[in-house]
Amino acid sequence: MTQATDGFEPSKTIERNIGLELVRVTEAAALNSARYMGYGDKIAVDDAAVQAMRGALEGVDMDGIVVIGEGEKDEAPMLYIGERVGNGAMPELDVAVDPVDGTTLLSLGLPGAIAVVATSERGTMYQAPPGVYYMQKIAVGPAARGVIDINAPVAENLRRVAQARACAVSDIVVTVLDRERHADLKRDIRAAGARIKLIRDGDVMAAIEAAMEDYPGVDVYMGIGGAPEAVLAASALKCLGGEMQTKVWPRTPAERAQLTSAGIDLERVFMLDDLVSGQNVSFAATGITTGDMLRGVEFVGGGARTNSVMMRSRSGTVRYVTAHHRWAQKFIPVSEG
Repeated sequence: MTQATDGFEPSKTIERNIGLELVRVTEAAALNSARYMGYGDKIAVDDAAVQAMRGALEGVDMDGIVVIGEGEKDEAPMLYIGERVGNGAMPELDVAVDPVDGTTLLSLGLPGAIAVVATSERGTMYQAPPGVYYMQKIAVGPAARGVIDINAPVAENLRRVAQARACAVSDIVVTVLDRERHADLKRDIRAAGARIKLIRDGDVMAAIEAAMEDYPGVDVYMGIGGAPEAVLAASALKCLGGEMQTKVWPRTPAERAQLTSAGIDLERVFMLDDLVSGQNVSFAATGITTGDMLRGVEFVGGGARTNSVMMRSRSGTVRYVTAHHRWAQKFIPVSEG
């Protein structure tokens, strides 16, 4: 009998995958916050998600510290930066959370809101200095890894991506947040011959979709978005084998002067390993309102269905999880709405 040398080896011990536990955390946030879909209340949406996520994190076997969260302790009563989460067991991890990426989307009943959690070894996630709120970003999948340069002209990056993907620039689709600040970016993309997919919010999932080779229709993510979201997206891209580059982006001349006086190098390019340097990164996201990649929470008689994705960098595994929840047997608290 010939011994297989590739693929899964049954004789090897299967390591614990914390990503499977993180899916329960994002499911809890999605289930609780989905009750407030379309009410127009962003505060209620966020509060419901934070309460459920925090409670679910308490049951995860880890000694976690929130490095990407809802703000400083005085600004956010729960899931603040520096807060310890988990039950205190090993391993020691950095934790990045966004209970609702797309609070406006969810509050208005629009597509694409998700709940997100990522973990990495302690001390391996980038923590933006005070005053750094936004970053310029470019993200691609494994096929175009190594060819992008955030300092290069838009047309040059798109030419390189097209060459790496063995296609024409006109075949390339670039996701861009629909913001006034992107007027020049959109002009340059169109002038290069590529096409644009505009999104209202949710640039974490936009970067992920650009990095997933089996996700049809999107090849690149470009634009300016939140600095915390950059770390969350980088965690997923670390698992997917994609590439992301970012630079700090001041919103105003006054903010530029403030960051410069604080010694922050505005020309520094943050590579993927600068954002998340860990070798055992886990990522989980659950759809709250239906988007292109994940279906949202679907309430049915006596329960609900959720759709999630979880990833792990060490194995490169991507799992899609469809879960059926029964209220009569569910421990996670769900708001009455």
